[in-house]
Amino acid sequence: MRQNLSVEEALEAILEGARPIAELEPLPLAQAYGRTLGAELSARVSHPAADDTAVDGYACREADTRGASPENPVRLRVVGLAPAGQPFSQEVGPGQAVQVFTGAPIPLGADAVVRVEDTRREGEFVWLLRPASPADIRRRGEDLVEGQTYLHKGDLLTPARVGLAAAMGHPVLPVVRRPRVGLLTTGDEVVEPGEPLPYGGVYNANSYTVAGLVEEAGGEPVFLGKAPDSPEELRTHLAQTQGLDLLVTTGGVSMGERDVVRKLLEAEGQIHFWRVRIQPGGPLLWATWNGLPLLGLPGNPVSAMVSFLLFGRPLLFRLLGRSDPPYQQLRAVAETRFEANPARRAYRRGILRWAGGYRVASTGSQSSVVLRSMAVGNALVVVEAGKPVRAGEEVEVIPLPGGKTAG
Repeated sequence: MRQNLSVEEALEAILEGARPIAELEPLPLAQAYGRTLGAELSARVSHPAADDTAVDGYACREADTRGASPENPVRLRVVGLAPAGQPFSQEVGPGQAVQVFTGAPIPLGADAVVRVEDTRREGEFVWLLRPASPADIRRRGEDLVEGQTYLHKGDLLTPARVGLAAAMGHPVLPVVRRPRVGLLTTGDEVVEPGEPLPYGGVYNANSYTVAGLVEEAGGEPVFLGKAPDSPEELRTHLAQTQGLDLLVTTGGVSMGERDVVRKLLEAEGQIHFWRVRIQPGGPLLWATWNGLPLLGLPGNPVSAMVSFLLFGRPLLFRLLGRSDPPYQQLRAVAETRFEANPARRAYRRGILRWAGGYRVASTGSQSSVVLRSMAVGNALVVVEAGKPVRAGEEVEVIPLPGGKTAG
C-alpha cells in the first residue's frame, strides 16, 4: 500500500485505470441540459438555408440605389412582401423593391437591403434615403453548413450547445449515462438532520454536500445510508453496492482504532494508496472493494468536500469522457495572509472577487470542521508547503464550481 502521496501522484493513481462509460442514452433536447454528449454531431441543414436579410427593410438591386440621400432620395416600386417563412417567389427587376422582414430569404434579382428606418413609404412606392447595402444580407451557411461537425463527443451540453443542436436539426441527443455514485457515511456519532442530537453527536452534512458535488459534476448520487463503527455493519452496507460505478465513503479512514473503513479494506479489499500530503483531506484513501472503485473521504466536512473536488470530480469527468477540465486555475492577488502547512500543500478557503483583476481574501477560520467557510467562500487558495502567502502577493486560486465571483 502506497502512503503519503503528493496531490499529483494521488490523482494519477485514481485516473490511471478509469475508463469512460461507453453506455449512451438518447435524450430529448429539453432533458439534455448539463449532460455530456456521447458522439460527434453534425448539422443536418445549412443555416441560413438561403441568403436572408438581417434587418427589416426593402430588398432591391444595389445599383438602383447609389447616391440615395435625404436630400436626393431614390424612388422604387414595391412589388411584393416577404415575411420570414414566406419567401417572395418572383424576381426583382430594375427600379423595384420587395419589403422584407428579418430572416426572410433575399428574392431572386436583389443583391442588397436598405433598412426600414432609412426609407419613407408612399403607397406602392418607397423612397430610399441612403443606398441599400449587401452587408445586411446573411449568406447561406454563414452559421452552419450541412454535414459539418459542430458539437463533439465529450462536450458539456450547455444551454447554448443544446440550442445549437436544435438549430442543427437534432430532436434527440446521444448522451453518456451518468455515473452512479454510492454515498456511504460512517460513524457512531453521525445523526440525520431532524433527529434528536445526542451529546457528542453531529448531524450528517457529508452525505448532502458530497451528493451535491457528485450531481454538479454530472454523476448520479445513490444514498446508501449510514454505517456504524462496526466491521459487520460496514460489510452489510458494502454488500448493497451492485450497479454502481463508484463508491464514496466519508469517515473511518484515519489512524484511529475505530476507523473501520480502512481496517476492513486492509483485510478484505485492496487499498491502492492511503494518505495524501494535503491539508485538509490528508487521510484520503483509494481502494477497490469486490471490483468496485472506492474513494474514502475523511469525515470532517471541509476535508470531505475539498478531497472530492480535487480527486472525485476529475474522476467523474474521466468516467463521463468530458473534454473540459474539472476545474479552473487562475492567479489572484491576496488581500489577506494565508498560512502554510510546514509539510503539506494547503487548500485555504477564500472569497474571490474581481476588481480590475482577481483578488482573494480569507474566509476566516481555516479549521476543517468549519463548514461555513465553504458556504461563504467561492474559491480554494493553493498554499505550497512551508510557503505562507502574504497580503499583496500573487497566489494560485481554484474557483469553486457554481460559486459566483464577487465584483
